[in-house]
Amino acid sequence: MAKLTTKTKENPKLQEKLLADGRKSLYLEYYLGRQQWTDEKTDKVKVKHDRRKESLNLYLIAKPRTPIEKQTNDETLTLAKKIRFEREQQMKEDRAGYRLKSNKKINIFDFMQSYYDSYTKGDKRMIKAAIKRFKDFIAIEYPIYKNSIAPEQLNKDMMMRFVEYLQSISKGEGALTHYKRFKKIIKYGVEHDVIRKNPCNGVVCKGDENALVKDVLSLEEMEQLQNTKYDQQNPNLRRAFLFCLYTGIRFCDVNELVYSDVDYSNRMITFNQKKTQGASSKSWVTIPLNNGLLSLIGEQPKDEKNNSINTKIFNLPSQSMCLRSLRHWVKLAGINKHITWHCARHSFAVNILNNGANIKTVASLLGHSGLQHTEKYTRAVDSLKQAAIDSLPEIKM
Repeated sequence: MAKLTTKTKENPKLQEKLLADGRKSLYLEYYLGRQQWTDEKTDKVKVKHDRRKESLNLYLIAKPRTPIEKQTNDETLTLAKKIRFEREQQMKEDRAGYRLKSNKKINIFDFMQSYYDSYTKGDKRMIKAAIKRFKDFIAIEYPIYKNSIAPEQLNKDMMMRFVEYLQSISKGEGALTHYKRFKKIIKYGVEHDVIRKNPCNGVVCKGDENALVKDVLSLEEMEQLQNTKYDQQNPNLRRAFLFCLYTGIRFCDVNELVYSDVDYSNRMITFNQKKTQGASSKSWVTIPLNNGLLSLIGEQPKDEKNNSINTKIFNLPSQSMCLRSLRHWVKLAGINKHITWHCARHSFAVNILNNGANIKTVASLLGHSGLQHTEKYTRAVDSLKQAAIDSLPEIKM
């Protein structure tokens, strides 16, 4: 039976990752050296190890049952080991001894997939969307490269056409958002010698970052949603979305809230935003809680000895499942809008601005590092006021 064993001194190492469909994905992990420096503040020596993954697009059956499945696993593993050995010889041929040759039979699509697989930040879904946009673009504009494209085939002209493609299929800040994530992947490739020269240099994607393109729920629609219940509705999902509507918290944050984040005596909740954690001094957010929000949170659970248990406040299913359930809920409520989970954050900001809150207060509640991120909501309020005026009967003199 095929079994993956890794020797400590092998470089690259052959590794495996269990997938949701029961298969094991095989990949190579390269060790490219380390950086060592002394932290000036703490005077401690810090070390950063540089590793890179390469997807082999080879898969093992996790639990083979038949002789054919076992034989297939053996053949796949043998091929993977052969590839690993060849990669090791390529590294030894390189005089530097610890750097991969930048343009040796690398498929950019494989590199992007590897980058996505190892990405851990809160905007992972946007990274995936940016990769899909690029693949769709290549399939249309450069069909000869739709399955494989080498690093040296990426150039400035291609990037300019990619930006034009993004702008043609997007509105508001959509094109800019995807291009920012795409540039992030390319920059990583340049820094790790996968791509020799950054093809995005000098290529700008102009978009209206202050445009609010998502639908917003009015106060009446929020009440309409609260009054709509249906059989088999997930109570945790219902509580969590209403909590987001009245606090402006993102899905990635509400999904991680635990009872220790709540200060019941001072009626407030404090948490570290996942999106800006470690990147902004204002990543910590404190939100006051009223009676309604405290009722959504509920009392902290306790064990048999009456000791408090620090569990998640909202035990939610996957993000895709939450989105499907939300759309079903909105439809039953008779709300004809394209509502996503992030619309709760936009609705919260627009509604409290509409009720007289100043922009600094809104920025603080949303955890924005500057007012420029909050200004798009003031523009949305202005458009709502204009729509209200326009709804009046026409003046006839």
